[in-house]
Parts: sequence; C-alpha cells; structure tokens
Amino acid sequence: MRPLCTTIRISLDGTTERIITINKLYLNFTITSMSRKFLTGLTVSATLLGSACVTASSLDEHLAEVTGDAIVVEEEVQEPVEVVELEVKEWTCPTCSPNEQYVLAKLQEYTPIDDRNALATIMGNIKSESNFNSNICEGGARVPYERCYSGGYGLIQWTSIGRYRGLGNFASKYGCNPSELDCQVRWMINEPQFQQALPSFAGGGQTVSQYMRPAYRWLGWGIKGYRQQYAYDYSKRLVFG
Repeated sequence: MRPLCTTIRISLDGTTERIITINKLYLNFTITSMSRKFLTGLTVSATLLGSACVTASSLDEHLAEVTGDAIVVEEEVQEPVEVVELEVKEWTCPTCSPNEQYVLAKLQEYTPIDDRNALATIMGNIKSESNFNSNICEGGARVPYERCYSGGYGLIQWTSIGRYRGLGNFASKYGCNPSELDCQVRWMINEPQFQQALPSFAGGGQTVSQYMRPAYRWLGWGIKGYRQQYAYDYSKRLVFG
C-alpha cells in the first residue's frame, strides 16, 4: 500500500533542499525557473497519489518561496445583471375629477379589487353619497368634521354615531385630518363594514347590478337614487392601461 503522505524533495543544484508533504495527491509536474540568487535552473519532478496534506493555496505558497515567483490569482469578473422593470397596469379614468381619480387609484393600491364593474360600483355609490366631497355634511353644508352635528358626513356620509366616531378615532390614532380626502379614503378601506364586503368586490366577474348587493351591505343606504346609473357610467369611462 502506498504511504498516505508522500514528500517532494526539491533540490537547487544540490545546495538547498526543501521538503513539501502532500497526502493522497496524484500529481505530475515539472517546474523550471530562474532565480537571481541561484545561478542555475530548478527542476522538480514528482508523482504522488492521494489528496494534499496542505491546501492548494499552501502548496502554491511553498513553491513560490522556493522559486521566488509570485502567485497571481485572477478574480472572476461578474457580468452586470440587467434589471427589467415590469409595467403595472390598472384602471384609470381620464375624464374623472382629481378626487375621483385619487379614490380609484387608492382602491387598486390598497385592495385586491381589479374588476372594472366592481370599481365602477364603488365609485357610483360614493358619487351618490357625496359627489367625492370629503368635507360635506348631510344637506350640503361644507364644514369641518367636528361641525357636522347631524346626519351623515364625508365621502360616504358616515351617519350612525359608531361610524361617525370611527372616522374621528382613526384620524386621531394615525394623525390625519378627518375632514380631508386622504384620511377618509384610508378609513373607508379599513372600516370593518367595507372589509366585510371586500371579498365580494374582489371576486370579480359580476355585473354592476350584482355588485350592488355587497355595496348595500357596506353602506346600507336609505334611498337608492341614481347610484346604479352612476356605476354604469363609470364602467364605460374606466380605461385599462
């Protein structure tokens, strides 16, 4: 059986010897080098079987010491990775007012609703409630949140004491103005009544008439009015792209 470790005996014209120990390495090599300190060539020949007792980098270091040659390690150059930006498409309403466009965008940003008729139905109901005016008190007065003393207030006319106070409590907790559109849209989306109706709106594939059912559960209106006609109008105005 071959010994586990074999040695390479390196001689420089018989004057200097270095021993390098290698374990289970199968290696054939011949190195010829010139050194200013030694006026003759260096020849190393060896045949070994097994794996190195020292690491490959250690072997390189030993050979570099003997030959006087520096070991140069080339680093692998990584090719730059191309970043591809995906275009996100959504429903827009080019002919809508800024308030309408804002609400439409936030509904798609913060909910999974992506069906045109579902979005149109929600928009039609908001139009019927407030015409997208956030500071409107039932009856038409434009007042701050705390000065609407009766009836509904705001975007979807929060009417009951619990829902009206819910808007105010949300605004206090998150530091927004309950009279302003952005605060009301955030509360509208997070309000429990909307969250309960959300799965029906997010399901997709229904008509405006069918989406009016979860809309009623969400708002509980007393007078239906023109809200369904408004919804049909939005469904024609919404553009995907």
